[in-house]
Amino acid sequence: MDPQPLIDQLTALVPGVQLSASPSADTDVTPALWVSAAHIVPVCLALRDTPGLEFLAFSNLTAVDHHPKRAPRFDVVYHIVSPHRRTRLRLKVQLGLDEPIASVTSVWAGAGWCEREVYDLFGIVFEGHADLRRLMMTEDWVGHPLRKDYPVQVRKDAQAYMPLQITAEEFRASMERDRYTRTRPK
Repeated sequence: MDPQPLIDQLTALVPGVQLSASPSADTDVTPALWVSAAHIVPVCLALRDTPGLEFLAFSNLTAVDHHPKRAPRFDVVYHIVSPHRRTRLRLKVQLGLDEPIASVTSVWAGAGWCEREVYDLFGIVFEGHADLRRLMMTEDWVGHPLRKDYPVQVRKDAQAYMPLQITAEEFRASMERDRYTRTRPK
């Protein structure tokens, strides 16, 4: 599907919006559009409420942490469906560290659980979410485990009296032991 007609239609419906097609391996099946964080809710409302578009079904929401030094660091990816057009669409938003994004629960109530999951695992804040709290990790969990800078736990025996975090030196020593084991002659 060529996304340009959809971009033209949304540009006319949402004043000031900047949209662009996102290259993807399956754009023939599921087109993807880059949307600015400031326009995510108006674009979603236009996609849902415009006759002929009618993206009525929210399918999924996820995020990607590219690298702590990359700016913007995160991509938030929305998957929506138009039963009327029999079409799927991905909306992508780029965010920096500690940059919030508006919740789309006012557009699709089903986005609430997905936003909580992304908040819990990546630390992305969805402004306007009625119940933004941890979903998968315990309330006392420190950090967000799907971030690239989250401490890795490698070859550490479980101990009930202390956390399973390791220092940078322990990590390097574990990697050296592993490299030696894989490369030594048998």
